[in-house]
Amino acid sequence: MTQKYVKAVISDTPDEAALPVLEGALGPSAVDIQTLYARYGLLAYDPGFRSTASCKSAITFVDGDNGVLLYRGYPIEELAEHSDFVEVAYLLMNGELPTPEQRKTFDLLIGQSNLLHEQIMNFFRGFRRDAHPMAVMVGVV
Repeated sequence: MTQKYVKAVISDTPDEAALPVLEGALGPSAVDIQTLYARYGLLAYDPGFRSTASCKSAITFVDGDNGVLLYRGYPIEELAEHSDFVEVAYLLMNGELPTPEQRKTFDLLIGQSNLLHEQIMNFFRGFRRDAHPMAVMVGVV
């Protein structure tokens, strides 16, 4: 595929900036404006970042205007209704939902990784039962 460019004319100079157009899998294309600052000392002005893509992502797609949130191509509503934490975590890390065997193995791995050391448990025991959870978390961390 041929690289597309947007040409930006810099007034009061003979220069013309060729800005690469980046094609996403979903949503609108983006213009790479990195060279504007590096070459011309110019920044982009976009109040509220309404027209700014902050990063490339193979994990999420967000279209706030249309209420779309996808994780690895799956609508968040579908994942919330039909998948659990282990399946979604596997999806985010591996790019696809797990088979039943992969889910079982991943669930065991998570189970082995989430054990708390006894010293951490002692920290928790030092708080009153009715302490606010955020205060407890801040105190332990």
